[in-house]
Amino acid sequence: MLVPVVPHIGALPSGKRDAITDVAGVTVGHCTLDEGEVQTGVTVVCPHAGDPFQQRVPAGVAVLNGFGKSVGLVQVEELGVLETPIALTNTFSVPAMAEAQIRDCIAMNPECGRSLPSVNPLVFECNDGFLNDMQRMAVRGHHYLEAWAAAGEAVAQGSVGAGRGMSSFALKGGIGTASRRVSAPGAGLHTVGALVLANYGLLPNLVIAGRAVGARLATQLAGAAPAAEPEKGSIIMLIATDAPLDARQLRRLALRAGAGLARTGSVFGHGSGDIALAFSTAYTLPQRREQPMPAVALLHDALLDGLFQAAADSVEQAILHALWRAESITGRDGHVRPALTELLRDWPADAFAPPNDLHDTHP
Repeated sequence: MLVPVVPHIGALPSGKRDAITDVAGVTVGHCTLDEGEVQTGVTVVCPHAGDPFQQRVPAGVAVLNGFGKSVGLVQVEELGVLETPIALTNTFSVPAMAEAQIRDCIAMNPECGRSLPSVNPLVFECNDGFLNDMQRMAVRGHHYLEAWAAAGEAVAQGSVGAGRGMSSFALKGGIGTASRRVSAPGAGLHTVGALVLANYGLLPNLVIAGRAVGARLATQLAGAAPAAEPEKGSIIMLIATDAPLDARQLRRLALRAGAGLARTGSVFGHGSGDIALAFSTAYTLPQRREQPMPAVALLHDALLDGLFQAAADSVEQAILHALWRAESITGRDGHVRPALTELLRDWPADAFAPPNDLHDTHP
């Protein structure tokens, strides 16, 4: 099936994999559950190969719309560090993933919660209940461990892991990832990578590479002008970078995920939990107080604009990758979400190519 090529967003080049794992040390793993009424899973993002509890990475959070049930954000906002891998899953599986993270940390650090501080589990969620029977609470602790064990540099996208049952713009959503490389004057070349769990959006509002195509696609899908409905769903946006930034700067970087999200047609609706987190792999912060804190030459705030651009572009690109890579799924009660590529099969191959002149006539 021939469909239009997914457009490249912005002028910045992507990394080797066009994935969050282009940031050295970052790995991603999935565990997918696809058995009839159960269409769900867990995705794990690891900031480095070591013990994240002992060697914490700096992080910042931006809550664009807080309609969500994530675990661990309060402490990340207060302390500005990650202490576990990041887990993504469905809403009702958050407690099981948090327990798995705690148990895993205790296994590696038997004094956790005793002579050592308690660990802060970090689990993000989206509601995949249209396709998945969340009441079964099918994702368990061993699925988290399987996803972590599978973590690597190659990142499967679309209807995998936590993205298995997710919907986006009334189409099949899921996992998407992308990266951008940017140079800062006097600071060298840096990589920014994004990974999204896309479960948001109204189809008539969809914008692809600056082209408002949602209304046309909605008519294709429904066979008539679609009825208005409220925005509901969620999107989790994770941003990694190798640039030396502190938690304050990383919160600012996370906020720029909203620029990429808005370009796709999102208005951060009332019922949409839109949350971004950014972390840096440039240095780690020790858990034990007897270990010295690192002396880090942070990137100057005046040099952040390139990273901001890279964050916005990579998030938008990751969303498009989630839509392009997703496959059609039939789930709970026979509910169906078609893949975007099915609707695009009769569109010209260059439908989203950059315009050659002011008279471009693509949709």
